[in-house]
Amino acid sequence: MQSSSKLKGVCQICRKEKFISDLMPALSVRQSIVDLINAKGYNWDTKGFICLDDLNEFRNDYIQKILQDESGNVSSVEKEVLDSIADKGILSKNIGETVERSLTFGQRLADHIAQFGGSWFFISIFGIFLFIWMLINIIVMTSHPFDPYPFILLNLILSCIAAIQAPIIMMSQNRQEEKDRQRALYDYQVNLKAELEIRLLNDKVDHLLLQHGQRMMEIQQIQIELMEEISNKIQNKR
Repeated sequence: MQSSSKLKGVCQICRKEKFISDLMPALSVRQSIVDLINAKGYNWDTKGFICLDDLNEFRNDYIQKILQDESGNVSSVEKEVLDSIADKGILSKNIGETVERSLTFGQRLADHIAQFGGSWFFISIFGIFLFIWMLINIIVMTSHPFDPYPFILLNLILSCIAAIQAPIIMMSQNRQEEKDRQRALYDYQVNLKAELEIRLLNDKVDHLLLQHGQRMMEIQQIQIELMEEISNKIQNKR
């Protein structure tokens, strides 16, 4: 017996001869895809075959049609999802690692400064520094303090630190917001792909159930016909 991997058939779309492993029977294609094929002017034969490459293209067109019917157009984000479904690739990514690899030295430094400036460790150290500064100028160096009350030099230093720290923290926050937007975008793409895949799977299951029911009805009809033939033969013998 010839191996199934050596059997060949002809795709009724591209008219190319391919191995059976690269073809799908026309009866196994769900009706929504068949309607799309017929709408494009192909002579669809339920007894023929269609290659997996052409089938994936029609699946992609079908999903694109769904998106156009629901939203009116297909954005670049949805186009990327369609390409991922057609290529059977993985769409989800670790956005944290992707962003970290693209950071410059200044951006990394800004993140570290913002992280340090927003910690209790920084608040504790800065509080101790202020206490020591005031203690030295009030008690230790009472006769010749380098920054007497009301600590004008200290206020100048604090103003300079605040003026530098504020934009650095804003830079880090803006980058965090961009990271959150990228994460939300990837989540939307993954959810959209899952929804479309589930919809295709539901269509396929419905088609298989319908096909199975039709075959069962054909089998029952054949059984009824055989029983009628047997009954007629018995009656004729009598």
